[in-house]
Amino acid sequence: MFRVSRLTDYATVVMTCIAAHPGDDVLSTAAIAEQAHLELPTVSKLLKSLGHAGLVESFRGVNGGYRLARPAQQISLAQIVEAIEGPLGMTECTLSEGQCEREAQCGVRGSWQRINHVLENALRTMSLADMLHPAAPAVVTVALTELKGRTAS
Repeated sequence: MFRVSRLTDYATVVMTCIAAHPGDDVLSTAAIAEQAHLELPTVSKLLKSLGHAGLVESFRGVNGGYRLARPAQQISLAQIVEAIEGPLGMTECTLSEGQCEREAQCGVRGSWQRINHVLENALRTMSLADMLHPAAPAVVTVALTELKGRTAS
């Protein structure tokens, strides 16, 4: 089973919580934790990673907190996943060459790379704004012909 980690799942919850307050609203870590129904230390850890990735801005002081670094439409789900997990890759060999001792004899590397490409495109197509509106999500179509290496029409 392919799954994102619990922290990555929580990061999307935190980001959608912040995105639900557009404009100049700055939310405290405690407010985000309360609205997201997550533990404060977990939210703090996630916000630090999301901040390092340039997805949220932090403000200090009495009225300090966090807000999105750019509009929710300009933040992809892939960027959130990468902020927590690192580069997207289904297998080690999809990230870079030379990571596997069997690479020279491997007959499935190209297939994994195509699958990885399709999944990465789906994550890059889905925006944080799309995550806010689950009743009307972005339509991401994965054609079998694309997985087979043909051009999808």
